Formats: sequence, structure tokens, C-alpha cells
Amino acid sequence: MILGAGAIATTTARAQDAADTPQTAAVTGDDIIVTATRQATLLSKTPIAMTAIGGDKLLEQGVSNPTQLTDQVPNVSIVRGAGMQITIRGVTSTDSTEKGDPSAAFMVNGVYLARPQSMEVSFFDIARVEVLRGPQGTLYGRNTTAGLINAITTRPEPTFEVRGDASYQSYNGLNVTGIVNAPLTDTLAVRVAANLDRYDSYVTNTSGDGYSTDPFKNNQSVRLSALYTPTEAISLLVVGDYSKQKGTRIGGVPTLNFYPDAAPLTDTSATEPARAYQHTGGASSKDLRSTPYAQLWKPFVNDDDKGVMADLSIGLGDFSVAYVGSYRETNRDEHSTILAGLNRATYDGHFWQTSQELRLAYDHGPLKVQVGGYYFKEKSGIAFFILDPQDLGFPDDAAQYGFPQDPTIAVNKSVFGQATYEILPDLRLTAGARYSHDDKSRVGQTVYDTTDGDRVVLQINNAERSFSKVTWRAGVDYDSPVGLIYASVATGYKAGGFNDGCIAAEGASSLCVYTADELYYKPETLTAYELGVKLHTADNALRVNASLFHYDYNGLQLSQVGDFGGCGYCQLTTNAGKAKVDGVELEGFLRPSSNLQVELGFNWLNARYDEYYPSKVVGDEEVVLDFHDHPLDRSPRVSGRVGATWTIALGDHGELNANATLNYSAKYTMTDLANLIDFIQPAYTKTDLALTWSAPENRFYIGAYVYNLENKVVITAAGYGNFGADGGVTFMDPRRFGVRGGFKF
Repeated sequence: MILGAGAIATTTARAQDAADTPQTAAVTGDDIIVTATRQATLLSKTPIAMTAIGGDKLLEQGVSNPTQLTDQVPNVSIVRGAGMQITIRGVTSTDSTEKGDPSAAFMVNGVYLARPQSMEVSFFDIARVEVLRGPQGTLYGRNTTAGLINAITTRPEPTFEVRGDASYQSYNGLNVTGIVNAPLTDTLAVRVAANLDRYDSYVTNTSGDGYSTDPFKNNQSVRLSALYTPTEAISLLVVGDYSKQKGTRIGGVPTLNFYPDAAPLTDTSATEPARAYQHTGGASSKDLRSTPYAQLWKPFVNDDDKGVMADLSIGLGDFSVAYVGSYRETNRDEHSTILAGLNRATYDGHFWQTSQELRLAYDHGPLKVQVGGYYFKEKSGIAFFILDPQDLGFPDDAAQYGFPQDPTIAVNKSVFGQATYEILPDLRLTAGARYSHDDKSRVGQTVYDTTDGDRVVLQINNAERSFSKVTWRAGVDYDSPVGLIYASVATGYKAGGFNDGCIAAEGASSLCVYTADELYYKPETLTAYELGVKLHTADNALRVNASLFHYDYNGLQLSQVGDFGGCGYCQLTTNAGKAKVDGVELEGFLRPSSNLQVELGFNWLNARYDEYYPSKVVGDEEVVLDFHDHPLDRSPRVSGRVGATWTIALGDHGELNANATLNYSAKYTMTDLANLIDFIQPAYTKTDLALTWSAPENRFYIGAYVYNLENKVVITAAGYGNFGADGGVTFMDPRRFGVRGGFKF
């Protein structure tokens, strides 16, 4: 079993399960093979700040969706919004629209998933999860400014296996996974895994309108994998998956539940945003998680996601070739109530993406080299409409107001190379670079439709733009007698984009009114300087990982929703100048005896704007603030964790594992840029407890657990609202009790 957490993994992994290439690596002691460098390496020998968590560890901790990695990985926050929003070391993106890109990439088996709505359904039958902190612009390319998460699914094995895992917890939470693995021939094996993931909403509808918020999520997924290995040097993995995503996705409550004194900035002499502090009046967790706003109709999500990928590896002596290709489609059919119960809304969308990557590697003597090329294309057509929009200033005959956008296209082409050379025994230099070219375009409109069926075009949303960038990495690492010591400088890049509208020009439509500076926003870039160590004793009874880093972050892309320049209800993305990030991450793993394991973690983070001047019109006067040293969102200055696992051997009756983990976070800020309000989340602790009995040889297990024992309601996003409507907040999971069990044979 894997009992360590964070960047410490304490179970061996098979190289054939881990590697993107035919190359294998030896495993010693309590180490695990990872593929962060696109080749199989030991975690303890990989000169990157990263966390690797094995599949058994995920099961033991009850981690069944990416948001739970927040408590497992240093300086990482993963929250639900319109899909998953990932923040790593203070770097994030809030644009989840069809044209937006994340700052941290989410991958499955090395395939980038462009839409945040597709991430959660991939999280079952996982061999391991790798979380890389810091820009990965050389080997992984665009949209890895903050880092990346790579979920590696379990590959078919040459043995027959049947496995089942299930848990039931508070809020009618049910998560069931069934797996069958079978060898068909000496060279071909297949694996089928199916998953049901559902639970009720943490939000209670107290409006009395009769519309339930349950279930929040009801997802059914299936994955079929086939592994063909005609020789030791050749392997072909093909994976196909399909998921149906249903539920209400009602996960927010009124801002006033937590911030009753919140108000937009009105002081024209102000030099900093208005502050909103939590005042809950001693309300219970259940009361805080309730909403009085009518749903107006039954909200629902009826989405599906499907895809296929192939991973071909060929060994040619000192050379190896790897190809990874994929195709994915997503369909979205959703009804919701927005603007604090004022309006119903519909969303229809179809997305597809394809990616192709070819890599050639050379490994001989002191030299390792990788070169490759990458192609990615995404195309979508969407229609988001707000029904009965009279409250937004539309005439009485307006039936719906919205944004039909079709198509939106993004294409990325890149080439890359990286080399590592051992200049002296155990001392290596690494250098690499990547050239990326991005083309983005959209054809769309802002419209309202009348009750008579006529369409009034308010604005044309046609735009196109191209961006190019060279990112690079340079590093040195030394395998000392006590562990790995490394230093690196790395860069990251996320392409720019466009807002709603089109460029005004002579003879053009009167509906095009924007200048290029108003319509387009620029790329964001990041340069990271890092010094780290991965130390251990000879028997691995003590491990210490530490990293010290500094970021120069330029052109941050910040998104806000409101009425900007008469656009109506729309999202505006702008560049925020510069930011700086400094931090320290410390992780310790101690095994004082064979039946006790202790984990310790401490993080210090100073993520703040350096040059940014947001503004707001107050009355007839424009107020411009100086955000120098203002903190970035969801970036607590101090965070950490302490955990212990006690194992009691029961002889022929298996073993009993008791686990307790305490997570701590200092206060942090969430800024509503449209209204210039800082919402403050106070410091908090969260305690998780678990007790699990396992039969000999882990043939089956049963356990009980409680998460967030304190029942803290921790805010992850907050806004004041628009058009006279109250704003809303979203939050982490409240306290949950549960039982789980499983078997395998």
C-alpha cells in the first residue's frame, strides 16, 4: 500500500505501467517511477518540484475527484466553478468560457484536456497522479504557466483480475468502480473499468419553489483499455472512454450568508479595494449552505464526454520513438437559474479536440536527448441564452438574450527539444527549448430574440489573432550521497485572446466599435527560478523534500463579469501587468517504526501583484487603484499539514490502519475586480480521520472515515453581483461521514 502523501510515495511501481517510452528504470526502497520528464525516472531522482500519488493511496484517502488533491499537494487549490479551476503557487485562470485557457494544464495519460468540464469524470482506476509545480513550457508547452496535473490510468496487465471499490457517505454520496482485467493472448491484454459517481448538493433550496438541488452530480463513466506488446521493445496502448454527466451543479449560495456587509468601492479617494469580512452570526453550517433564491425551473446538466487515445512506443537500441494521438468530443445541454434567481438560462455546446505528438529520444552514456513536435486543434459551437431579460434593460418583447458563437477555433503547433548531459559522475546539466505558435478565431454575435421570433443583433463577436513564443528551461542537478540537489530556470506561456466584440474600421459594420487594444488581450508569461533538494536516509526511514522559488509573472490574464462599455452581461479579460511570487515548500516523511508513518508539510507563499492598476467608475469619477503588493487570489501566506498512519498487524486476520491528518491554511483573499472588493477567507483547519481493515494479501477491505471533522465552510470564490442581483459564493466540501470497501481477485 502507498501510505505516504505529498511528494513522498512509498510503494514501488512497475515501469511498464508508468513509462511513456520503452525505457525502464530500477526501483529501490520506497520509491516510485514517474514520467514528468516524458521518460521513466524515479521520483527521488527527478529534478522537478512535483507530487506523485499512487492509486492505492488515492483509494486509502478516499480521493475520488481532483478537488480533493487540494489537501494532498503543497500550494495547490482545485475548486469547482464552471468545471475545475486549478491554482498552483498563486497562479490561476478564471476564464472557463469556450475561448478561455487554463494556466495549469490537466492531462490524462499525457493528453491535454482543454475544457475544465471534462476533467472530473476521468478520475477512476488511476495508477497514479503526477502534479508538477512551476512552468513546464518546454516538454508540455502552452497553458502550463502554473504547472500541470497528469492522471495516469491503470494499464492492462498480463494477469486476470476482477476488482471492485465502493464508498457511501453523507449527502447520499455513492462512488462505485468495477474493473475487469484479462489477458487475451500472450501479447494482448484488455481492461474495462466503469464508475458511478453521484451525491446530493451541499446547498439547500429554502425558497419554497419546490425545485430540488439534488443530485448535485450523477456521473456514469466507462473506460476500455487495450495493451499490445508484440516484443519487449514495442508497446501500443489504446484507450477509449465515455461518460454521461448529469445533476444540477447547484453549488453556490448568496454572498450575504457570509459577507453581510459587502459593498462595492464607493470612496473616490480610496487607495485599496473595499474589504468584506465574514460575519456569520453563529449560523450553522447547514444554514450557511442554504439559498432563498427561487430556481424558477428545474436546473440540470445533461452532458456527455467521449474520446480515444493511442500511445505507441518503439525501442530502437539507444533510440526510442513515442507517438501519442487523441480525439475527444464533448456535448453540453444545461439549464440553470442565474443572477440570484432573477433569470433562467440555457447553455448548448459541442466541442471537439484532437492532439498529435511525436517524440524521438536518445539515451546513451552521459547524454539523454528528446526532440519532438506537437499539434493541437479545438473547435466548438455554443449558444448561451438568458431568458426573459427585461431586468437587464431589454424591451418587453425580448424572449432571450445571449451569445451564439460558432465556430470558436484554437490551433497550436510546436516543436521542442531537451538534452541532459552528465558532465561529471552524478552531476548533470539540462537545457531545452520549445517554439509554440497559436492561432485563435471566433465567429459569433451578441443578440436578443423577440417573442415573435425575430433576432436583433446587438454586437458582432468576430475576432482572430495569432501568437508565437519560445519557452526554455535550464537546470543542473547533483546526485549526492544524501539525495538529489537541483536548481533550474524555466519559462511558461499562455496565449492571448479576445473579448466579445469586433474591430471598428472604415466601412465596417456599426456594430464593430472596439479598438484592437480594447478587444484583444496579450499572452501571459512566467519565469521561475527554483532551488530544491530531495534528501533521504539510506533506509528511507526519513525523507525531506524542500524547494525555494521565485517567479517573475507578466501579463496576468484576469477575467471579470459585468457591464463593461455597454456590452451588457459579458465577461471581460484584461492583462494585469506584473506579479511576483516567492515561496518555500518543505515536506517530511518519517517512519520511526515499522508500524508508524508520519507526514509533515509546511508552505510559505508570498504571491502578489507588482504592477497593476484596476479602475472603477464611482459616480462621475474614475477611481484607479495601485495593486502593488496586493495578494493574488487564493494564496494563503502559510499552509501545511501533519498526518500519521498507525498499522496494527493482525497475523492471519490481515491488518488495521488508522489515519489522522490535519490541514491548516492561513487567511487568503478573493478579489471581485468588477466591484473592487476583497473578500477575506479566515484561517482554518480541517481534520480527516480514517480506519481501514484489510484482509491478507489485500483481497478485500472495509473502512470508515470522516472528512472535515470541524465542518468548516471554506469559501473558494466570491462576488458581489451585477444588475442589482446579489452575488454568490462557492465553497469546499463540508463535513462528510462515510464507509468504504472493496475486493480484488
